[in-house]
Amino acid sequence: MWNYTEKVFEHFKNPRNVGEIEHPDAVGEVGSLICGDALKLTLKIDKATEKITDARFKTFGCASAIASSSALTEMVKGLTLTEAAKITNQQIADFLGGLPGEKMHCSVMGMEALEAAIKNYRGGSTEKVMIGGAERVVCKCFSVTESVILKAIKLNNLHTVEEVTNFTKAGGGCGSCKGEIEKILKDYWAEAEHKSFMKMTVVEKIRMIEKVLSEDVNPKLKADGGWIELVDVQGQKVKLRFLGMCHGCPSSGATLKNVVEKELKERIDPEIIIEAE
Repeated sequence: MWNYTEKVFEHFKNPRNVGEIEHPDAVGEVGSLICGDALKLTLKIDKATEKITDARFKTFGCASAIASSSALTEMVKGLTLTEAAKITNQQIADFLGGLPGEKMHCSVMGMEALEAAIKNYRGGSTEKVMIGGAERVVCKCFSVTESVILKAIKLNNLHTVEEVTNFTKAGGGCGSCKGEIEKILKDYWAEAEHKSFMKMTVVEKIRMIEKVLSEDVNPKLKADGGWIELVDVQGQKVKLRFLGMCHGCPSSGATLKNVVEKELKERIDPEIIIEAE
């Protein structure tokens, strides 16, 4: 049995705002009955202030889906659309005192339904709006698009395929998309690391590189009586100098490529460029 909080049980047993607003100002629908989870969110909005005056939901899913939907409707009432748009899936989970990791996708479904409803209102249409509906689908079992996966990774700091599955259900069916999810994760964090490195000051870059050299690289080289020192950093280009027994060694080029470059790329930035002086 899942380890639910008392507040999750309360919102599951006595869900708030169940139903559908007649003539709603905004509608957000996400998920699919075929995929196992679905949520329809309807909102009543004061057009003068853009405040949400009422919110109701219909959902098909587990206890976490019902509780998350109930919590969402309580959270958004009284907020402006601008304020409501800032609500994250983590805030929905926190409102309930937390959700099991395997059930976090229920809070994500709530956030997506709210996004769809706001998009629906801004577009001036009462027709169904689907998040990522026209984009490339990665997980065909649960119709999860690449943009939904990337957003979950970014908002929730996800690093493993299992975490992505918990938050989006992608990979939770036949599993054939797990390799693609792993690639999405790898590419996202590689790009994030590169951007982070490029935003650093020269002093910050020097400190980080010297830390890796002293902790990971030079201990491996000292067994052969050599070491490496940092000479210069320009952008993502790093210039190094071999010293001791490594200086002038015929295998220094291979060492640079197999040991030094590997460590710096893995620890600092995959796009880093290494040069030997």
